[in-house]
Amino acid sequence: MDMTQQVLAAKVDRDRLRDQIQTKYADVALEPDKGFHFHTGRPLAAMLGYDDAEMDWLPPSTVESFAGTGNPFSLGRLAGGEVVLDIGCGAGFDTLLAARQVGPRGRVIAVDMTEPMLDKTRAGAAALGLGNVDARHGFAEELPVESESVDVVISNGVINLCPDKVAVMREVFRVLRPDGRFQIADIVVHKEVPQEAKDDIDLWSG
Repeated sequence: MDMTQQVLAAKVDRDRLRDQIQTKYADVALEPDKGFHFHTGRPLAAMLGYDDAEMDWLPPSTVESFAGTGNPFSLGRLAGGEVVLDIGCGAGFDTLLAARQVGPRGRVIAVDMTEPMLDKTRAGAAALGLGNVDARHGFAEELPVESESVDVVISNGVINLCPDKVAVMREVFRVLRPDGRFQIADIVVHKEVPQEAKDDIDLWSG
């Protein structure tokens, strides 16, 4: 049995789900002190093992809207000159750290579907004088990136919000170069989730 047979996409209205997620994360970008059902900001980044010095280097507006689930750099630092894709870049927390690691010879493509988050990513890159960040609007299932053009794909707490994970993985492997790698931090459920729960849109966005 192949992966497409084993992993069934949730039967939810994808556009409606995207709208709900965009609304939630626009609030994280625009009103980071509002309070959410998940942790955010510097306290969360510290819990996930990010270095204090790196957080101090980032613009405060980037840090305050951080909403990841792990630390993709715990799987290894990036090399100078590499091309990196950040799927679901959010406010740019990991994007900007990646841009610093790959240096001016490298490049980071930051993709997100929430415009206020992309605005924060662009503003953070400008504040730090980083000319190697390219922020693009797009979706994980339809990445606005050329095939076999990326050395490293990173993602932090985003793929769990995509109902069709097989489609996301196809896109990841499409954009990666043959010797590329994938450094993901995300939520993994070790128990089988009933299909009726997968199909409940309020459980995805609530």
